[in-house]
Amino acid sequence: MDGAWLEVVNLDVPLGRVRHALFDFDGTLSVIRRGWERVMIPLMVEMITGGAPAPPGLEAEVADYVDRSTGILTIKQMQWLEAAVRRYGLVSDVKSAREYKRIYNERLLAPVRERIATLDGSLAARDSLMVAGARAFLQGLSARGVVLYLASGTDHGYVVEEAEALEVAGWFEGRIYGARDDNEAHDKARVIEEILAEHHLEGEALLVVGDGPVEIRHAKAHGAVALGVAADEARRQGPDGRKRERLLAAGADLLVTDFLRYEALVDLLVPGGI
Repeated sequence: MDGAWLEVVNLDVPLGRVRHALFDFDGTLSVIRRGWERVMIPLMVEMITGGAPAPPGLEAEVADYVDRSTGILTIKQMQWLEAAVRRYGLVSDVKSAREYKRIYNERLLAPVRERIATLDGSLAARDSLMVAGARAFLQGLSARGVVLYLASGTDHGYVVEEAEALEVAGWFEGRIYGARDDNEAHDKARVIEEILAEHHLEGEALLVVGDGPVEIRHAKAHGAVALGVAADEARRQGPDGRKRERLLAAGADLLVTDFLRYEALVDLLVPGGI
């Protein structure tokens, strides 16, 4: 992005008509789970090989899959892992996708809990675990009458807990859709379809905001405005080149590096309010 905070990729995208906005959570608003890939990729390689040295190409295959699947339900990633374990045939103990997910969550939750424990009740502490400017962007959209939704591939209970810890859950007023393993009712594509159908919306009235290719592809498939967030999660702002590449490949209409210029972004999307 060459330091620019906003990149308009699709010059034909209809702007100024947004009435509803669906947000991804991890990496888009929250950085509580930053580094999750560094937990998932080694775990997948370990489960496939049983801890033995990885055969040529395996680590690259796993890393590529995790990159491409960012944003989908975690259980679907673990279903891919179960199939990969069977395909490689290097271990006799093939676990279920649910069991692989349990192991993954167990490993990831340690740093997650540590970060949440650092919250001291102050707004500054909460904002230190969010993409820069995210709170103000949510507030700005809400103040202009935009109805906000949250959808995540992370388990529903964790998403609600972490949104409450950051004190952003109130903006979504029960419209939080985390993953439920017993069904796909909260799959992002289904949530987008339901928002459009329930409110009789044209696609450009819905803004979809995310850092993963999954929600961006779903947004474009339904004619929604796709805003990609290519933020460096460690710094909470500024560009992440790899994210930018995958968001461009997914078809993002707009790209931002963070929400520090939230006022200008809100004006672009909802000029004058609804």
